[in-house]
Amino acid sequence: MKKVVVIGSNSFSGADFIDYLLETGKYYVIAMSRSKEKKEIYLPYKKQKLDNFEFHQIDLNKDLDKLFDILEKEKPDYIVNFASQSIVGYSWKHPEHWYKTNVLSLVKFIDRLKDSDYLKKYVHITTPEVYGNCTGWIKEDTLFNPSTPYAASRAAGDVFIQMVIKQYDFPAVFTRAANVYGPGQQLFKILTRAIIFMKKGKKIPLHGGGYAKRSFIHIRDVSRATLIIMEKAKPGESYHISTDELIAIRDLVKKVGEKLGIKFEDAVEDVKTRRGLDDAYILDSSKLKKEFGWKAKIDLDEGIDQTISWINDDWDVISKEPLDYIHKE
Repeated sequence: MKKVVVIGSNSFSGADFIDYLLETGKYYVIAMSRSKEKKEIYLPYKKQKLDNFEFHQIDLNKDLDKLFDILEKEKPDYIVNFASQSIVGYSWKHPEHWYKTNVLSLVKFIDRLKDSDYLKKYVHITTPEVYGNCTGWIKEDTLFNPSTPYAASRAAGDVFIQMVIKQYDFPAVFTRAANVYGPGQQLFKILTRAIIFMKKGKKIPLHGGGYAKRSFIHIRDVSRATLIIMEKAKPGESYHISTDELIAIRDLVKKVGEKLGIKFEDAVEDVKTRRGLDDAYILDSSKLKKEFGWKAKIDLDEGIDQTISWINDDWDVISKEPLDYIHKE
């Protein structure tokens, strides 16, 4: 079996990607995260047989030698890196924490990894936030124009990797996905938060009234695209992963209310626009579709229904979980 190291395995996207990898039966997965494995409700792969899986608690900020001991021993074919400080709004409070993980530790990691002789592909999971506020459908060659400390730190990391590709023929590719959602997502994200707040009778704060538009894409569609890119993309390429459907945040919340039988007006409150909130970044994913024949399979209504079902099925646990982001340096 080919070996895949997944860094950031506790993340929503990382956990679903592992689940999808294991479903294929083609890969041995070596998972890494700075924290211990989360509760099983957030880790879909826990429902599978884990004969081809192992987990290591590794912090990129502190355990680089330990990480490379594992890499040198296992010599993985692929590394897919989901790890980052990734909560946009909180990056204003301690921007140095975001730069520590997303730039300094990443640079140290890539600088050592570039000399490996076993790696077929390094997949860097980054973000459309690097583009800042955009108008119209944007392609992969759009210039970076970040609006927040988080986005600026990701842009800096991306540029460093681009330099390493150019100067060392490092076999890296980039993915930038639209707003992901689905069962297992962090509870402070807009869709999960809207469902939980409505079930609890709490009002959902909508920044700037929730008029910012986004493309929401189901996490399993993103995992399918990520695997295709890992297997087939040429080093140096970047790919957008998105649907063609845009929806304002307030309209997404309205959809949830309709499904739960709750009036929108009774469930929300408008709050001040968050600093650096981009009105829209609309990703053109035609490159991914044209080169590899990928397309999203799960529409928004089906995906919302799945997410509601997950929350309802695990309500005994989820209802007791914290609903706010807890920052770790």
